[in-house]
Amino acid sequence: MTGNRNKTRVLILGSGGRESALAQKISQSAHLDKLFVAPGNAGTLQWAENAELDPINFAQVKDFIIENDIDMLVVGPEDPLVRGIHDYFQADANFRDLAIIGPWKAGARLEGSKQFAKEFMQRAGIPTAAYASFDASQLDEAKAFLNKMQPPYVLKADGLAAGKGVLIEPDKAAAEAALEEMLVGHKFGNASDKVVIEQFLQGVELSVFVLIDGEHYMILPEAKDYKKVGEGDTGLNTGGMGSVSPVPFAGKDFMAKVEERIVKPTVAQLRKEHIPYSGFLFIGLMNVDGDPYVIEYNVRMGDPETESVMPRIDSDMVDLLWAVHDRRLDKMELKVKAEAAACVMLVSGGYPESYGKGYPIEGLGDTDKDTLLFHAGTKADTEGRVLSSGGRVLAVTTLAPTLAQALEKTYKEVEKIHFDKMYYRKDIGKDVCR
Repeated sequence: MTGNRNKTRVLILGSGGRESALAQKISQSAHLDKLFVAPGNAGTLQWAENAELDPINFAQVKDFIIENDIDMLVVGPEDPLVRGIHDYFQADANFRDLAIIGPWKAGARLEGSKQFAKEFMQRAGIPTAAYASFDASQLDEAKAFLNKMQPPYVLKADGLAAGKGVLIEPDKAAAEAALEEMLVGHKFGNASDKVVIEQFLQGVELSVFVLIDGEHYMILPEAKDYKKVGEGDTGLNTGGMGSVSPVPFAGKDFMAKVEERIVKPTVAQLRKEHIPYSGFLFIGLMNVDGDPYVIEYNVRMGDPETESVMPRIDSDMVDLLWAVHDRRLDKMELKVKAEAAACVMLVSGGYPESYGKGYPIEGLGDTDKDTLLFHAGTKADTEGRVLSSGGRVLAVTTLAPTLAQALEKTYKEVEKIHFDKMYYRKDIGKDVCR
């Protein structure tokens, strides 16, 4: 590891749409020498070489970094970060020059534990919903706490649950049953050993993304994603059915509140508590009558928000990521395209419950040349065909002068693609385009 700024060799860990979007943006860098994605998918091959690595097998990743003279490690998903991949490499003096984009284990607790995140927000004076947390031995106390709250009731698994560990129950009986399923029935495995019960905030959600170098920060374009599988935000929670950027209601005044009340206090509190942090921070917000409240922190980019945020960034991404490593983000300027981006996720029928895999995807070559196809759950077979291999299969993104035009363009491109039992929401972005 030489830390070569001009001929940078980059390894991205992950296999989803987020990693595809990161790969596409990093591939445009004037400073890139070679790009790998591990394990990647059929789509990341457009911009990188895939490597058969398990992102949580740190020893395997380490060997690959040595063998391929990697200068920069970009950690896409949360699991390796929560398990301490940054600490693992920093403990070895041979990797001191390796730029690791993703926080240390202490910082990753902001996503790894909902309870820790809420306590952190309280210490920092950051606006968030009232809450209390309970384990299985406190089931009766948890049910009693519901009496202090107004419906609907928000229940969150404390640990990582692949974006699906949040339940919103309409009445007390349903909330009590859900509590038992989570704490006693282990609905989300070990992630729901503890459950956070939270005040329901009435408002509109959005996602704010921040690059942090440990001292300085840079606010990236915001986005809004759509978690429910059904149109009109109905049905089960998913990993995300689409996203748009920018968010029309997040104007200068609102974003100034976000920076002053949330971003600055977050970065200051990390420093105050000596929590080392270098990488992306995703802040899930609720706009409540014009005021921002934090719903959650994630310690990496969001998915599918990355698929609409990255295409709008006009700066050299490798440049920005070296600035994170060197703690000189304050010397960098973020260039953002004026165009809007709209992303629609194509999923397998039955998702987020049981669904089929291995369906050939047709029409990928029929889309316009400026359409961005970010593969999420795909693989190539021995004949070179692209097959579905996950619940969320493909993110289709386009850019246009206005959000309404971008949405129209994206849906036109979606119609060119087909695989068996393909499903997508037809109302992404419609709520903010009225």
